[in-house]
Amino acid sequence: MARILVVDDSPTEVYKLTTMLQKHGHMVIGAENGADGIALARKEKPDVILMDIVMPGFNGFQATRQLTKDEETKNIPVIIVTAKDQETDKVWGRRQGARDYLTKPIDEATLLSTVDAVLAG
Repeated sequence: MARILVVDDSPTEVYKLTTMLQKHGHMVIGAENGADGIALARKEKPDVILMDIVMPGFNGFQATRQLTKDEETKNIPVIIVTAKDQETDKVWGRRQGARDYLTKPIDEATLLSTVDAVLAG
């Protein structure tokens, strides 16, 4: 299946997302902040990136903007997965280049259908 990069500073959230994705055959790579996520995206070239917003240092909006503007990573779709559920956050996430925006807590069916839709183009 797909190689998915999960960028989230919460080990619990990384574990939850990894478990859901691996159960369906996806390979998961984890990063605990935006800067590490950018570096891993450049190195590993995942098929899709799941990006949290609230993280120390480089936040998810900044990381998404950089990834979607960078020649090396601009074709890797980013899905924001965050607890921030304000409409302004969703609009801002899309403006940074995210393909979709999901709010936590997220159920397995929604996560998988969104990942599948983004991978399908």
